[in-house]
Amino acid sequence: MRRSVRLFLCGLSLCVLALSAALPAPVLAQDMDARARAAAAASRARSSDSEAISQNYLTPGLSNQPITTIDGGRSFATSLACQKSATMLELLAQPGSSGDITHLTITRDKDLDGSFDSSLTVPMTISGICANGIISCEAGTWNQCNAFKWDVGAAGDLKLTQAELSDLSGCYCVNASCGTNLVSGNLSSVLKDLGGGVIGALTTADPRIGVSQASIDGPVIRYVGAQTTACTSGPSVSATAYKTNPTAISSDAYDASQASSVFTALSASAAGSGKAELTSSCTIEREITVKSWDYDDILAVSGSITSVTSCGANCRRYQIRGAGSCGATPPIYTATFDPVAPDRIVSARIVEMGADDWVQARVNGEIVGYAGKRQWLSSGLPTGDCRISGDPWYNRNAIDITAQMKAGATIVGARVRGGGGGNWGYVTIEVTVDTACAVSEQLVDLCAGYAGNSACRLTAEDVDGVETVRNGVNTGLKPLPQTRLFGTGSCTYQYARDFFLRDRRYSCITDSAGQSQPDLSRAVYIIDHSTETMIADRIEAADGSVSATTRAFSMPDRPTVSSCEAICKTRAPKANSGVAPDGAVAQRQNDPTGWDSFYHVCSTDFVCPLGEGEEIVSGCGCIDDFPEAVVMMQTVRLAGSDLACTAASQ
Repeated sequence: MRRSVRLFLCGLSLCVLALSAALPAPVLAQDMDARARAAAAASRARSSDSEAISQNYLTPGLSNQPITTIDGGRSFATSLACQKSATMLELLAQPGSSGDITHLTITRDKDLDGSFDSSLTVPMTISGICANGIISCEAGTWNQCNAFKWDVGAAGDLKLTQAELSDLSGCYCVNASCGTNLVSGNLSSVLKDLGGGVIGALTTADPRIGVSQASIDGPVIRYVGAQTTACTSGPSVSATAYKTNPTAISSDAYDASQASSVFTALSASAAGSGKAELTSSCTIEREITVKSWDYDDILAVSGSITSVTSCGANCRRYQIRGAGSCGATPPIYTATFDPVAPDRIVSARIVEMGADDWVQARVNGEIVGYAGKRQWLSSGLPTGDCRISGDPWYNRNAIDITAQMKAGATIVGARVRGGGGGNWGYVTIEVTVDTACAVSEQLVDLCAGYAGNSACRLTAEDVDGVETVRNGVNTGLKPLPQTRLFGTGSCTYQYARDFFLRDRRYSCITDSAGQSQPDLSRAVYIIDHSTETMIADRIEAADGSVSATTRAFSMPDRPTVSSCEAICKTRAPKANSGVAPDGAVAQRQNDPTGWDSFYHVCSTDFVCPLGEGEEIVSGCGCIDDFPEAVVMMQTVRLAGSDLACTAASQ
């Protein structure tokens, strides 16, 4: 038995082969069903959840290991990472008797060369953990709490920046004020939450970093990392260019469309012709950024520094000191001053040189001064014998090296020659910096492209929560000028502006009516005159004559399938350790214990795979919790409405 059915829709310039069967329908159906089920099972085995995807694709891809196809028949090598590290980051957390985390150490491999080169020990107790930071309170209590956000400094070092609790998310309490042994009893999830916040800050600062694997060993969590996205020396890559200049998206998209043959073909096709109205949303946002600076954010110093002393506000003195000998070539002791923010260096001077017998000051290899009985401004040795006097020599004539230090990394050296009981010499450098708060304000207008297009009209606008335009008509409402606080700590500023955020919606007309419309008459005829067992068609010949045809048609039998994927709902007890600006959630509840709900896919024999500590709420079946989700969302919406404030004259 051989049947062949072909369906053509030539009016759409599209020929679709609907069915060509070389075997009886039941045999073909069974074969297709078995192959589909086998393919689905193989795909699910390798990508059914995040752990399987990470194990089979992400981890080998970032580790330059072969990736195997779904059926396991073939494998191929990838080269997604420029650099990789066996352990990019290691985090150690240990709780104290009060339940707080009293010791947290984070060790990093910053350059991904396989060895640790940076370490941070958090100097405060950790009473609460957030998705992007931590909370530190009095030990064992929820009093005198301060919030901190994970951040990355200008030199790429991880740090904690004080922030408002509203700037953090997903916060919960871990010390004794909210329960007993919350850290020890949930150590795995605590380590994941701490590590997730750190990794989030690092990948935000440097989008090249990719994390391929995380493993927990007791109180330690380790992350395997790699450098992806761009094999460059700097974190600024093309993938993040629109973050600093979002208005460039529209023009770049237009340029890309004009250079694309695919876009040109589609826009000129029958499907792309005609007239349509496209609705787009955009924002005009006032971004105000307040940044605090400290001395170490501006200048990094390394080398032969023997002492660092304060010389006033934002001023430090660095001494380079060493011993010399008359019987050998005078040694040179050097220190490197690397300006992270050169514009914030106010002054840099060599303020003192002292020696017994001679010291010579050098800046980037150039001799700039000396201290000694006789002049020493050459690469040779000073005239006269060593140990010519029992008194040391000093030179306190300041030498300005501000220009050299602003220009980049500056090497200052002290060349020492001496003998007898006096064989020392030193050079003192004084550096003053500006640690004033940096404030920047910019108006990010993502609506400029729509506002300047004559084919677009404004249909809706919301200004700081006030609806000013509805359905293209002004409502007559205008927001009052607002005053908002920006920054934290000593860098807190108050700004009053007429608006901070405008949400707009534009409707734009796209017109290509000059092109011919597609002829859909044949497709309409086929749809209107065909049945489940017969296909009707109407074909126009070259001479203009039209002939109508009918053909028998049938689909192969398909096996019955379940109306849904069987799932089950479970729950497990959990301490209500969440926190908010008003305090810990458990302090506002009668029962400090709540529940976590879980949904699991049931096995083929309708068994619910329970996790640790879980109990079944709803057995395997077609569970529909949509009404419950709607009630929860409506509750949150109404709660937000209750918190809205309106001003009225008394």
